[in-house]
Amino acid sequence: MKELVFLLEEESAKAMLQELLPRFLDPGVHPRLIAFEGKQDLEKQIVKRMRGYANPNARFIVLRDQDSAPDCRKIKAKLKRLCANAGRAAVTLVRIACRELEAFYLADLQAVESALGLSGLLRHQNAARFRDVDRVENPSHELTRLTKGAYQKVSGSRRLGQHLSIDNERSASFRNLIAGVRRMEQELLLLPNSH
Repeated sequence: MKELVFLLEEESAKAMLQELLPRFLDPGVHPRLIAFEGKQDLEKQIVKRMRGYANPNARFIVLRDQDSAPDCRKIKAKLKRLCANAGRAAVTLVRIACRELEAFYLADLQAVESALGLSGLLRHQNAARFRDVDRVENPSHELTRLTKGAYQKVSGSRRLGQHLSIDNERSASFRNLIAGVRRMEQELLLLPNSH
């Protein structure tokens, strides 16, 4: 089976991807979403999980938030080392959500309006603080404030996954995630079909 395995920091990323991936992923590629209980749990279990994964046709995407860490390159390097320790470096992509997953949502306030049944948010899209959403210090707090509490982490992420524009360019980390998923999808589609 041509499988794209996502190793995710938390349940909200899983909820969002469960809705987003079927909207553009080729039906011949099967996504598997594994959510951990935070970044420490992800880092603690990643080697064992990857090493023990039996499917030789699997490709892996590791997604975690940057949060307050000053340098996302250090986080990425650490995760890449763990993937290499698991013997999976060649078939793994590491992506960091700059600051938090919610930056993806702030980059697409039209989707937030649609998903949460709100209006008037889109007018904020070109405000100075949303021009570079990957630099917003605390995106989840900003999103909660903007939606007056209507956004809830898991249920909101699930609903947003149905509405996010896959072609949105306002968040570089979202754009890089989608580009990476598409690249891994193409790699899998080029593999011969096993019977």
